[in-house]
Amino acid sequence: MTLELSNIIAPLMGGIIGYITNDIAIRMLFRPHTAKYVFGVHLPFTPGLIPNEKGRIAEEIGGVISQNLMNHEVLQRYLLSEEMILKVHSSVEDFFESQKKNKETTEEFLLHYLSSDEINNIVNGIKVNTSLQIKEKLNSPELGKTISHLAMEHVAKKLNNSSAKELLDELGGPIIAKLGGNFVGKIFEMLREPTEKLLANNINKIMQENGEEIVSNIIGDESNKLLSTPMYSLLSNKDDQIVQIVSAIESIYRTIIEKHLPIILSSIDISKIVRERINEMDINETEKIILQVMKKELNAIVWFGALLGFLIGSLNLVIS
Repeated sequence: MTLELSNIIAPLMGGIIGYITNDIAIRMLFRPHTAKYVFGVHLPFTPGLIPNEKGRIAEEIGGVISQNLMNHEVLQRYLLSEEMILKVHSSVEDFFESQKKNKETTEEFLLHYLSSDEINNIVNGIKVNTSLQIKEKLNSPELGKTISHLAMEHVAKKLNNSSAKELLDELGGPIIAKLGGNFVGKIFEMLREPTEKLLANNINKIMQENGEEIVSNIIGDESNKLLSTPMYSLLSNKDDQIVQIVSAIESIYRTIIEKHLPIILSSIDISKIVRERINEMDINETEKIILQVMKKELNAIVWFGALLGFLIGSLNLVIS
């Protein structure tokens, strides 16, 4: 009876010891979190392996991630894969399809992404810059000449093609019209050159004094009109343009990944970011994350220790 009991106890004790030792070994990876001292003497294996080597571990993990997991080649291969390109294309198409049914005004839509002040600043900036650019063109002395010349050409064609009588009837001059088209035509030719110069000078003066205000008001009115236009109305009957925009966005995406991704990555120290994030993490948080991720594997190690202890205990019985 005693022999049978010893045959059970030896393997069982071996299994218990194996379980406990592996469990302690795993716990020592994290605990204690700080160094322990007895009578001023530092106890070995304190703090635990991971707290004690946290800085070095963070350094190694940061290097591995930046060199092997988040490098230019790996990211570019993934971001330019057919699957990813299809996702980008589909996402942009879905966005425009949803906006075709959107009853929000353009301004209400933009407020999802920008503040009211930012929208106003953008509109005012466009208005000012565009007004200044157009004003420069309007201040050109050639503008008045061009407009006055076109006006005189229009009147001349009207006299030649529609007859002076018809023109003067339209202008409300029935008495002068009785004088006949030839007479009016001769008078017009005599006055054409000085009239054209006078008109050109006045147009230039008007545009120099009021051009910026006129253009600014026009742009302001158009901007307000655009902001108050519903999104679905803005995109209605624009299928061809939308297709072109989708293709343009896809092309821009490819260009950014191919040409600018290396520049972006070179300006970002991924290794440093990972290293600092790991060092910032509380050791309790680190332990919780690792145990949560590797709970199954760590439990398997503990039970493997129990199995190994049980087998060693059984082997001792056979040998003895």
